[in-house]
Amino acid sequence: MDSHQHDHEHGGQHVAGRWLRFRHQVGHLVAPHSHEAMDKVDSVMETSREGMRTLWLSLTVLGATTVIQAVIVAVSGSVALLGDTIHNAADALTAVPLGIAFVMGRRAANRRYTYGYGRAEDLAGIVIVATIAASSALAAYEAVDRLFNPRDITNLWAVAIAAVVGFIGNEWVARYRIRTGRRIGSAALVADGLHARTDGFTSLAVLLGAGGAAIGWRWADPVVGLLITAAIVMILKDAAREVYRRLMDSVDPQLIDTAEQALRHVDGVLDIGQIRMRWIGHTLRAEADIVVDPTNTVIQAHALAVAAEHALIHAVPRLTAATVHTDHAAQGNDPHHLLAHHKAASTTPR
Repeated sequence: MDSHQHDHEHGGQHVAGRWLRFRHQVGHLVAPHSHEAMDKVDSVMETSREGMRTLWLSLTVLGATTVIQAVIVAVSGSVALLGDTIHNAADALTAVPLGIAFVMGRRAANRRYTYGYGRAEDLAGIVIVATIAASSALAAYEAVDRLFNPRDITNLWAVAIAAVVGFIGNEWVARYRIRTGRRIGSAALVADGLHARTDGFTSLAVLLGAGGAAIGWRWADPVVGLLITAAIVMILKDAAREVYRRLMDSVDPQLIDTAEQALRHVDGVLDIGQIRMRWIGHTLRAEADIVVDPTNTVIQAHALAVAAEHALIHAVPRLTAATVHTDHAAQGNDPHHLLAHHKAASTTPR
């Protein structure tokens, strides 16, 4: 990039830069930035508490749904409803690995786990994906078995009510878990919400099967069950992809774009190098390289690193810490030609 292109790019982003600086200043007035490590711990604790509240409430709702369905299973003898009840009970129990992960995530970093225990959520996500896979296999087995071994269903009205209750309970829990998971950045909680949604679809299969049985279509229940199994597999794919990306340190490219824009508008930053981000539990950490004037002192370079860290934390959602490395270019040469790699870095968390 020559100097003309560099100036043109900065000119084209002048308005955006003024808005970014204004937002940065307002952010300091409304929520002053702190470099105290305790502030980061408080943030992690708060998101963990929010996740735990979601899990407990979900467990209560699904537990009540399971009890209602179990009573109707005893009355009607419906095998399909029994399978749905087992699914709901299993979904409620997925709160256990997530709850353990949230509790572990509260533990402070130490000399062995220097980034803390946030990765426990990713391990919980693997368990949840495995549970979804087992549920889909069970749903497929039940559907095929019912197709080859038709069974009569009694008390169809009770079965229909139980199916509706199961769907409403699971869908409410799914929406709540997914919404909370995305808000606090927990891929595992989002995957768990998708799992609840699969059980809601299973409940609909029970409802449609009961409707078909009511009009004499004994094949309706297993056929609908197979269709719902296909839907569960699609949701399994989405959940597995989300957990896989988190395990592979994948981030939304839009976050990198936001970080680049923020750094380009820090006074004294001549250019930017590589930017790296990763999720640790439900918070982000970043590393960035910036190019500064070679005549800067070490103190000035460090001050620029701190300013760049401020800009990143205020611009990128859920970013709690950033390490900024400063490099300088030879006088009169292109800023991209890095001669030295100074470790004047800011690693202070929010």
